[in-house]
Amino acid sequence: MSPHDAPDTLLITVTGTDRPGVTSAVLETLSLSGVSVVDVEQILMRGRLVLGVLVTAPRDAKKLRKAVTETVEALGMSVDIERGSGDNRSRSRDRAHVTIIGAPLKASAMAAIAGRIADCGGNIDRIERMARYPVTAIELHTSGAAPDRLRTLLAVEAARHGIDVAVQPASLLRHGVRLIVMDVDSTLIQGEVIEMLAEHAGYGAEVADVTERAMRGELDFEQSLRARVKLLAGLDASVIDEVYDAIVVNPGARTMVRTLRRLGYRFAIVSGGFSQITDRLAEDLGIHRARANTLEIVDGRLTGEVVGEVVDRAGKARALREFAADLGVPEAATIAIGDGANDLDMLDAAGLGIAYNARPVVREAADTSLTVPYLDTIMYLLGISREEIEAADAEAGIVTPAPPLA
Repeated sequence: MSPHDAPDTLLITVTGTDRPGVTSAVLETLSLSGVSVVDVEQILMRGRLVLGVLVTAPRDAKKLRKAVTETVEALGMSVDIERGSGDNRSRSRDRAHVTIIGAPLKASAMAAIAGRIADCGGNIDRIERMARYPVTAIELHTSGAAPDRLRTLLAVEAARHGIDVAVQPASLLRHGVRLIVMDVDSTLIQGEVIEMLAEHAGYGAEVADVTERAMRGELDFEQSLRARVKLLAGLDASVIDEVYDAIVVNPGARTMVRTLRRLGYRFAIVSGGFSQITDRLAEDLGIHRARANTLEIVDGRLTGEVVGEVVDRAGKARALREFAADLGVPEAATIAIGDGANDLDMLDAAGLGIAYNARPVVREAADTSLTVPYLDTIMYLLGISREEIEAADAEAGIVTPAPPLA
């Protein structure tokens, strides 16, 4: 159908203080005119309602205008009725989800992001808030701008304004079951296990220095791992239990796993650390798969060696692919989260690679990056709001801390 053949339509926009029954009253009035609903959208912000209804134009538009106006005014609200033709324009070209996260999220940052989207020839079709605490997360539904181009331009603005911005092409994958593969040290948990073990051996500072250089990509991971593990020779194996008991899981990790497991998501952890820690962590958190290096223990003491093939940069990517095949999840539906250079291949192999509080080399290579200290912000990238998370917890009898007062 050409634009000239498009039927006449009326756009009815109702605004005012929200109250129960507004939408039903307006639609009931419209039904008396025999019109068809073409589109409808509604937003509510701090008690103010904006309701937009696009309907086919009736034979007696004047009568409909009068009836709708009387209904809306009786509710103490305002209405604008505009005649036009046809439906909304198609939004199928280069559609993307742009998630903006800030603490705080300033208007200047939002203006910059909106400006760059416009510079790309893009349009913001819809805006919704995903969370208001402990961070502000806003999702923009865009069209008309290539996601890869958007990602490049918006990354610059994100760095300039100290916010996180993620760009994902709109696809059905976002709504299906996915596999999330996480690094462990400094991603799922705070700190590095090998450094915690080295503290007991009296080599904490030395190992921490080597670990940092390896995570920046300055050293070969396997060689640096074996050199660090040698310094643990002679430690009593009971130290592993002490270290495990001292581990602090990053904020939001348990919430993320608990919520997404309910939705059918699968989880795996892949670590350049040690299976004596990661296997227990997986069992504690309800994670489906785990892979890591294994410390050799003889007569109750660490020998300073690892057993079997080292899980290095390539090994992490291989594990992601094997887990995906084993769980029946397409590789395009995988999400990888990591912070160090040995995570780069894994992030590249995944459908979505997320650098989490990562080194610069990782942030530059990943699809997107997060710098906030809350791992459950990952769920906002999946289109799941804080309100939905809290509602699911309430149904399960889990008490969610009250948000701070605005």
